[in-house]
Amino acid sequence: MAAFHHHHHHHHHHHQQQQQPPSADLRRLFHRLTLASSLSILCFSLVYLLTGCCESVLTDNSDIKTPTQEVLVSGWSLERNGTRVEPVGALSALPGLEANSSGKEWTATRRLPQALIIGVKKGGTRALLEFLRLHPDIRALGSEPHFFDRHYARGLDWYRSMMPKALDGQIVMEKTPRYFVTVETPARVHAMSQDVKLIVVVRDPVTRAISDYTQIISKAPDIPPFERLAFKNHTSGQIDSLWSPLWIGLYAQHLERWLAWFPRSQVHLVSGERLISDPAGELGKVQDFLGLQRIVTDKHFYFNKTKGFPCLKKPEGSSKPHCLGKTKGRTHASIDPHVMQKLREFYKPHNQRFYQMAGQDFGWQ
Repeated sequence: MAAFHHHHHHHHHHHQQQQQPPSADLRRLFHRLTLASSLSILCFSLVYLLTGCCESVLTDNSDIKTPTQEVLVSGWSLERNGTRVEPVGALSALPGLEANSSGKEWTATRRLPQALIIGVKKGGTRALLEFLRLHPDIRALGSEPHFFDRHYARGLDWYRSMMPKALDGQIVMEKTPRYFVTVETPARVHAMSQDVKLIVVVRDPVTRAISDYTQIISKAPDIPPFERLAFKNHTSGQIDSLWSPLWIGLYAQHLERWLAWFPRSQVHLVSGERLISDPAGELGKVQDFLGLQRIVTDKHFYFNKTKGFPCLKKPEGSSKPHCLGKTKGRTHASIDPHVMQKLREFYKPHNQRFYQMAGQDFGWQ
């Protein structure tokens, strides 16, 4: 009885409301609208989250690529002839949103790199990469993937899966200093992209060789002294130019191999010495080369006297200043000045030829 009475009362109340002035109608309409809109927002965000999750599960689990898992996770069959077809992004995975092209600019996808730091070992490539990462339009891989020299057999899809996600206007890049000196690499890079931009950080080959040797000792302390490795035999004073630390410094012959595949305009040379003495100046030229606004400037750097290196005031996603790791800016092994002189003489003609190819004098002694 009470329940019926309540119901009746409610009904009566409802009936009364209809005779009320139009403002009440408006209020009810407004309530309905807010309810509807909040529901639709909720729905959309749920769908967005779900598709977003699916996509990240698909792209980040690059090790576990079982077809069943992919089809289950996503509900879209992604296995076409055994290759992984990734949804372009959370939005385009929803049918009907494809027409809306603006969705694409806001969707980060994994792409093959448009720029590579290809060398040279011990030239300052890590410093350059870390400095470049301050730029909002650069998406760089932190580790060295060694794709074109060591893991080429894994294929471009594996390589792409290693890359960070990037938006439309951003430049994807990686660094592997070994690329510059490996014989097969230029052709392989060219097969991936004919208009990739190549960056080489070069440094005085003599100091580069000693830095290289210093790194070798740190990993294998029982290695013979530098002098013994640098000369084929000490009496004739003939230099062993095939010993890796010395061979890498023959920049002209390595650059020549790259220029057989790429125009000089696609190769940018960075002075390793100036990268330390004037990081902002060198970075400005690299940003120009990459077609980016000059955003990384001298405001980003301060010089650390103990390390003898420029450091970053505010690195990516942090408010603390940051210098490169402990293995950077090491004190070099001490080398006999007579040996140094021999090496300078050995490199002189090579450096001259390199300056001519580069169209710039790096001023190495």
